[in-house]
Amino acid sequence: MNIDNKLAQLQSRFEELSVALSDPDIYSQPEKLAKITKEHSSLKSLVEDYRTLKDIRSQIDGNREIMEQNEDPELTEMARAELKELTDKAGALEEKIRLELIPKDPEDSKNAIVEIRAGTGGDEAAIFAGNLFEMYRRFADDRKWKLELMDLHESEKGGYKDIVFKLEGVDVFGEMKYESGVHRVQRVPETESQGRVHTSAATVAVLPEAEDVDIQINPADLEFEAYRASGAGGQHVNTTDSAVRIRHVPSGVVVTCQQERSQHKNRDKAMAMLRSRLYEHEYEKKRTERAAERKSQVSTGDRSAKIRTYNYPQGRLTDHRIGLTLYNLDAIMKGDLSDVIKALRVQDNLERMQEVGES
Repeated sequence: MNIDNKLAQLQSRFEELSVALSDPDIYSQPEKLAKITKEHSSLKSLVEDYRTLKDIRSQIDGNREIMEQNEDPELTEMARAELKELTDKAGALEEKIRLELIPKDPEDSKNAIVEIRAGTGGDEAAIFAGNLFEMYRRFADDRKWKLELMDLHESEKGGYKDIVFKLEGVDVFGEMKYESGVHRVQRVPETESQGRVHTSAATVAVLPEAEDVDIQINPADLEFEAYRASGAGGQHVNTTDSAVRIRHVPSGVVVTCQQERSQHKNRDKAMAMLRSRLYEHEYEKKRTERAAERKSQVSTGDRSAKIRTYNYPQGRLTDHRIGLTLYNLDAIMKGDLSDVIKALRVQDNLERMQEVGES
């Protein structure tokens, strides 16, 4: 089905809904009224744009007819001059309509839980994990998002063996979801006395925050353990068993939290992480199926895939999924991720627009 056929169907549906809303009896059925009103409202802008596009196309046809007849030189020239303007308008409107046709991912509006784990590279990988956390922290500040630490294990030489945090704000997951995968760094480590460039890696996982309504957990499926919290080198050692470890027996998923001094607060945070990880399994299944159908390189969410290289000697960042290379690594590491994420979103939208056109 081409886009025009799809738009014609949506316009027909919009007109059906308009007729339904004009029926006085609908107002005695609140649930049905709310459903119809919501669908009618969601189609209104798209249908108005389609009607405008058809009007512009009609004007284009009229101008071309005048040019073909060529009976009045002055009128023909006016038609030719106007034709370019109308064609540009039609092209811009067609692109806008394509974007409007892209199905919205309901997960995009959710908050996100982000996990960063040191990978290959020993102490340098942990330091790099800390650099990535600082990059995301500054990016979140720029976006006016709230950042809440959920769990972390520091490395003795600096950085983190792993760190988990929540980002809360507008369309957080929609922006952050492209960060899942293996991030590779090439640089001379602070611990390297010979000045040789090393390659290390850290893994980033971005999960949509799950609410109670998204996933139900049977308390009988949980094993709960309290233990004494500790930090790197014995620092921040608690004198009470406030840290929490929860195991979800059916799935084998284990989460820990020791950030708060209160066992109750740690348990709440651990449960939030557990819900999101269990919810992620279903979300990943759907996303993998969609990605396989689209053969997308942008949003597969494959954590084992090497998605990006940070080359410090050259001041270069390369995103391997879309072949993007930028030479402002210093600014990026200070949180200026906008150009990178925008490029990934544009590519994702282009793939989805093509899908809309082919379906």
